[in-house]
Amino acid sequence: MNVQKIIACDIFCTVVDNYGDIGVCWRLARQLSSEHGLAVRLWVDDLPSLRKLCAEVDPALPLQQRRGVEIRHWGVAFAEVIPAQLVIESFACELPERYVLAMAAQEHKPVWLNLEYLSAENWVAGCHGLPSPHPRLPLIKYFFFPGFAANTGGLILERDLLARRDAFQSDSSMQEQYWQSLKVPARRPGELRVSLFSYENSALQGLLATWAEGLSPLACLVPEGRILPQLARFFGRERLAAGDVLQHGMLRVQVLPFVEQEEYDKLLWACDCNFVRGEDSCVRAQWAGKPFVWQIYPQHDGVHMQKLQALLELYCAGLEPDSAHALRALWLAWNTGEAHSQTGIPDYALIWNDFVLHQSMLRLHASAWVEKLSGNNLALNLLDFSLRVGRIAPFKN
Repeated sequence: MNVQKIIACDIFCTVVDNYGDIGVCWRLARQLSSEHGLAVRLWVDDLPSLRKLCAEVDPALPLQQRRGVEIRHWGVAFAEVIPAQLVIESFACELPERYVLAMAAQEHKPVWLNLEYLSAENWVAGCHGLPSPHPRLPLIKYFFFPGFAANTGGLILERDLLARRDAFQSDSSMQEQYWQSLKVPARRPGELRVSLFSYENSALQGLLATWAEGLSPLACLVPEGRILPQLARFFGRERLAAGDVLQHGMLRVQVLPFVEQEEYDKLLWACDCNFVRGEDSCVRAQWAGKPFVWQIYPQHDGVHMQKLQALLELYCAGLEPDSAHALRALWLAWNTGEAHSQTGIPDYALIWNDFVLHQSMLRLHASAWVEKLSGNNLALNLLDFSLRVGRIAPFKN
């Protein structure tokens, strides 16, 4: 598909926590620049967080060019700049008043999009693309919703991602080199490899105990993050750090350094099952085409469980009933900490073993799910929408 190019794009991101917001914005900024020729400025208020995803970023520099993207520090005192033709306000962050006034002063008003959080809920399609006129200025902001259905904004998917994934997963030597780069030992006979990227989780101890007491070896690869204090307590350690390897029964846990996005993709491709959290890693786990378990960001009012159930409903559609039941049981146990047998005693072993029993069917389903989603590309949809609603002068490379 040939997409007309937009001259300039400003993406604004305030980093709340957990790298999900900046992770999405950094992926999108690079894709719009490298694949579609946009001149992208990424405005971010937390450069150290971005540096975790891109080692070349210097937190001390208020302006820098990295991987085809101009990175600007978004501070309290906002510089006077000419607004881009496409303005993306990520996750309802509030644009600087000075910038909004500059947008309103343009003869040809920029296309202003509010890139929303990802959700599988039914109402998303009805809200996607809706206009929101500014109460005082001659500006219109449009709500742009990522999603899984065809009538939403779709998902971030780089042009060559699936081809690179397939090349990696079909090349055992490439996978071996990857594991060696992380100093992960060779697989033990019958070993299952699981990646674990998680928030704090009350279900963790029960699942670790299940893995340790299992009949087959399990290697758990854990990127540095919020779960490490809980892991340390399970193993009777004060703290854990990248490079630590711990063994208990059939379970071997290895702590990995926090890696850049491309290397994290490879971890998802290389493992048999992936535990992921938030938005960005959830989407990347789906592109990996492997069984995955999602931990949604918990909210005090419990609305996060509605979002979890909505994705489960979509993802399990067409899946063989017993496999769907096994997947649902593990997702719900992981997100609620509730996994009870008829005796009332938490039984993570029953749920996990049932999940493993259906691994072959879940792998086939994960692959089919990728095919279903891959035609709904967020970057392409975003550009298409922007050219339709705005008087943006396109150019050709």
